[in-house]
Amino acid sequence: MSDELKQVEDIFRKQPVNAPRNEARDAAIQAAMDVFDEENLQADQGNAAGQRLTEQGNKIYRSFDWRRLMKTFEPKFAYAAAGGVSLLVMAFAVTNINTSFSPQPETSADPVSQLFRSQGGNATVEMEEDMAASPPSPQPVFQDQTSTMAAKPSFAPAPTAAPRLDNRSRVTGVVGGLANQKRLMSGANVSDGVASLGNSGRVAPEPVFVLPSDGELFPVADSNPVKRVTEDPLSTISVDVDTASYAFMRSAINAGSLPPQAGVRVEEMINYFDYDYAQPQKTSEPFSTALSIMPTPWNSGTKLLSIGIQGYDLPAAEIPGANLVFLIDTSGSMNEPNKLPLLRNSFKLLLSTLKPDDTVSIVTYAGSAGTVLEPTSASDEQSILAALDRLQAGGSTAGEAGIQQAYQLAESQMIEGGVNRVILATDGDFNVGISDPDRLKDYIERKRDGGVTLSVLGFGRGNYNDALMQALAQNGNGNASYIDTLSEARKVLVEEAGSTLFTIAKDVKLQLEFNPAVVSEYRLIGYETRVLAREDFNNDKVDAGDIGAGHTVTALYEVTPVGSTSQLMDDLRYSSEDAPAIAGDVNEYGFLKIRYKLPDENTSQLISTPITKAVEVDRLEAAPEAARFAASVAAFGQLLTGGQYLGSYGFDDVISLAGGAKGDDEFGYRSEFINLVRLAKQF
Repeated sequence: MSDELKQVEDIFRKQPVNAPRNEARDAAIQAAMDVFDEENLQADQGNAAGQRLTEQGNKIYRSFDWRRLMKTFEPKFAYAAAGGVSLLVMAFAVTNINTSFSPQPETSADPVSQLFRSQGGNATVEMEEDMAASPPSPQPVFQDQTSTMAAKPSFAPAPTAAPRLDNRSRVTGVVGGLANQKRLMSGANVSDGVASLGNSGRVAPEPVFVLPSDGELFPVADSNPVKRVTEDPLSTISVDVDTASYAFMRSAINAGSLPPQAGVRVEEMINYFDYDYAQPQKTSEPFSTALSIMPTPWNSGTKLLSIGIQGYDLPAAEIPGANLVFLIDTSGSMNEPNKLPLLRNSFKLLLSTLKPDDTVSIVTYAGSAGTVLEPTSASDEQSILAALDRLQAGGSTAGEAGIQQAYQLAESQMIEGGVNRVILATDGDFNVGISDPDRLKDYIERKRDGGVTLSVLGFGRGNYNDALMQALAQNGNGNASYIDTLSEARKVLVEEAGSTLFTIAKDVKLQLEFNPAVVSEYRLIGYETRVLAREDFNNDKVDAGDIGAGHTVTALYEVTPVGSTSQLMDDLRYSSEDAPAIAGDVNEYGFLKIRYKLPDENTSQLISTPITKAVEVDRLEAAPEAARFAASVAAFGQLLTGGQYLGSYGFDDVISLAGGAKGDDEFGYRSEFINLVRLAKQF
């Protein structure tokens, strides 16, 4: 044992001894192993032989005798977890034993000194270069689903009071942690520490992300709570139309397992489908709305309010020119059949939708780095196809040069009034070389404000980084899609090419005010990571979602009518509300407002309409087909995330509801959904 480790042991021996708990010991051991793994993952992706970096890290992990180390330290770690002694205190103690000793070189594989560095020891402990250059940004809390623990290790940072964060900031907070600041924390409850969502400006703790056992990363948010209308009548959300969650769910089920709960975003599952709402008639008014109220399938005492938004579908003559740069991940981790080969074929499908005078460029990173294809007319299809066919996975070039080169190419071919977009295709294990989350966010936002947007296509399983994909796409005013099959590639890049590439409105926000004379309670289904503060609705500086040509967006609210026995919250004894004496029309459920900006404008416009009882039906069977099918998808999504509001409603009920609302189903997507529910029922 080294002198330093002996000194550490002596310090721990002097600590008051508390009775160790098995779960505390297990938590500490797992956290120590995770930190060691993470320290060894901080390098460029892949290598020339195509070996994945995660394999290198696992090889280091397997070659190290952790059992011997932990046999020495597990009682001390247990005491630390049970007694509240954090690893930060531990690091401080070590650096004050002897501030003159030199740090061990990296090749020594000294796991304790590495552990101290990763947990933020003082200046005498060597830190990462970029961490030393500037103070670290607040880190998200990570939770590991590979084990269940009854107590948090004491070194997990407690949520601290901070100014309210909007949800876009909360999601993008993960980016820096993914580069080289990420810490893996374990907790008793997957929702513990999740930032509070709502419109009241409440304090939000640090964002929480979940890391399942296979290394895939997802943002976590509690399901939206039931709200009392007399206390919180407004619901405000960013209208986003990403669909990645649905395709990821399908990939997981087809592979033989349910997706992790954090990987299920109900609104993305609902919006995966086209509901054929009535089309708006002109670009100056880019939306039409479709409203319906029907009995809630899973609760006879509530109503289900469906709000459908249909985007203007551009005629062929109005489609603007496109300047596209494919930024393709060719790292070693992409060397799998459902990654780079599928990616190549997906982009080949996209080429079929482009006009002859559109421009295509290709940039790669972490492999055959740099510009693979200079800006080339889409009419020169052979040159583009040849460039795609030359792509090979493997290499270790940092990605920062790649993303910068991609934006430079896009800017060099800028089409005024056209589409100027970088399309990033990756398995999500993407290190752009900008390790600080604020720097990355600022970089993408500056480019967005300069007219170049960013969309993201995710591929593969095993190290899929959903949290990063969402952050990049949202900050780049683009879409995030997950491509698990060539059929999905065709749906996203051919059938929905217009909505994927051509934006008709940006910063789209929805605000719904409920009438307390009619509605006592309500619950927004999904959109947990897209809730905005009340004041954000009228603030044109607040970024929100973007809608492409022909896109449909659907939001569902479960509402409880006044007097219903399904009301979940009791009336307050000392409330001044002796009766719902509300200045409002008892014929109105609420009032809907939509704010949006046209693509080339910075001032928002407003659309508003009352939601009246004229759109209500008394029987579920009489509701519009679109609303019924959306309800079936919403129910399935809620079942996958725990189904706390569904009562006894189950998979068979979902199958029955969806089967009765399948409609024409030209491409078979709704039939496929029903089959997925049948499969999920078996798990």
